[in-house]
Amino acid sequence: WEEMSRGALKNLPREVKAVGDSVKAESGKDFMLDAKYGYVHSCPTNLGTGMRASVHVDLPGYTKEGVKILQARCEELHLQPRGTRGESGGQTGVTYDISNKHRLGYSEVQLVQKMIDGVNTLVKEDRDLQKKHGM
Repeated sequence: WEEMSRGALKNLPREVKAVGDSVKAESGKDFMLDAKYGYVHSCPTNLGTGMRASVHVDLPGYTKEGVKILQARCEELHLQPRGTRGESGGQTGVTYDISNKHRLGYSEVQLVQKMIDGVNTLVKEDRDLQKKHGM
């Protein structure tokens, strides 16, 4: 493994250059290079701090109400619910991956606090929903 890793790292600059050359040939553009920050690259949804703070939390009350109800509430709280298998992995059980929805225009502290406050709200509401459903 170590030798394989060394070989991969040794080839990395050449492979990065090949990708850059291919992009240039195809689009006529180079990767954005900032003198201070280096290469600028990101999924547009992660621009800004690019920080996605998340927590896995069991929400059986919301699961009983329905995923659409949870999604709507998360929207109001500026949160994003996902299944525990990631962005496109689907939802199973009562455990959700809850994260801050926004990535632009906020500091890391603001993003984490938004996620914490929102998850605390969801957990409190979920307890009420569990009582409503006799859980």
